Amino acid sequence: MRIQKDDLTHIATGAAFLGTGGGGDPYIGRLLAMNAVEQFGMPSVIDADALPDNAQIFTIAMLGVPTVLGEKAACGDDVDLAVKRLEQRLGRKPDALMGIEIGGINSLLPVMAAARLGLPLVDADGMGRAFPELQMTTFNVGGVSCTPLAMTDDHLTSVVVDAGNAKSAEDLVRLASVHLGCSVVLSSYPMSGRDLKRTAVKGTLTLARDIGQAIARGRQQGDPVQVLVDYLRTTPYYNQCRILFDGKVRDIRREMKLGFSIGHCEMTALDNPGSVMEISFQNEHLIARLDGRVKALVPDLICLVDRETGEPVPVDGLKYGQRLKVLATSAAPIMRTREALAMFGPQAFGLEEPFVPLEDIED
Repeated sequence: MRIQKDDLTHIATGAAFLGTGGGGDPYIGRLLAMNAVEQFGMPSVIDADALPDNAQIFTIAMLGVPTVLGEKAACGDDVDLAVKRLEQRLGRKPDALMGIEIGGINSLLPVMAAARLGLPLVDADGMGRAFPELQMTTFNVGGVSCTPLAMTDDHLTSVVVDAGNAKSAEDLVRLASVHLGCSVVLSSYPMSGRDLKRTAVKGTLTLARDIGQAIARGRQQGDPVQVLVDYLRTTPYYNQCRILFDGKVRDIRREMKLGFSIGHCEMTALDNPGSVMEISFQNEHLIARLDGRVKALVPDLICLVDRETGEPVPVDGLKYGQRLKVLATSAAPIMRTREALAMFGPQAFGLEEPFVPLEDIED
């Protein structure tokens, strides 16, 4: 299939929601994708299950601090170079590209890359949301090697990394990214069509588009948040969905630490100022507590949206006094396995609380 230009706006909105606060500004991603499409044409989109088993797929993404990603976007040549360097290292060109995550800017950077390089784009990713660290993918859980990977910056500095495991690659890349300005382009997780079909979260580019369309439709109907919730309940992954809180931001604390945006947001309920929701984040939202009780936690999705427009609000866009609704949805089943939780469950972020699926937490 081919996505249309209008779809890019909806994908950006849906990806902002699925980014759970992180992944970089999807508005920047939309501008990058639109510019590439106008120059090179719209890439075709392939269903994951239609790929030949022996196809070669590369992922493409930006890595860094969300605030910096919005100020220091990809220039295009850095994207091309990342793919070229990985291609040179492997001695084989990719047959298709794919996003490593479906959150924020990284949902649309693959559109840009595929358009520029004349390659098809796979309708899938490795998270079904966004995560802050490179090893936190279903590809890694399924045994696909993160490396070799190629990293570039906007000055066309390039590095090819080989590492024994994805966490080692993350540590190396994170240190290098700080030196390179906390914003780099990565091409990594080279894999076969067979491995992609086995390990990917499928259909997520389409889902991001449809989530954006639901929000737009809800604005026309006058209740975008409820229309969004109703749509999410029909999806294969995000069907366990609820509105956790309706309030306003009373405190927001953020700091850039070790290449991440880390902090928390406190909100008071509009109908009961004594009731407090606290959300902790590391680029993405990790845990939501209502009056001290856990209401949702990673890898399930915690998303903040404007209560009137349904517009998703990223971590770096949070401000004192904003009136927001907090939504939570289930993650894809492949994200909730024992092996997956060991890789990106609560303990992977230093949280003490054990993972409990959203639907099993008392409402």
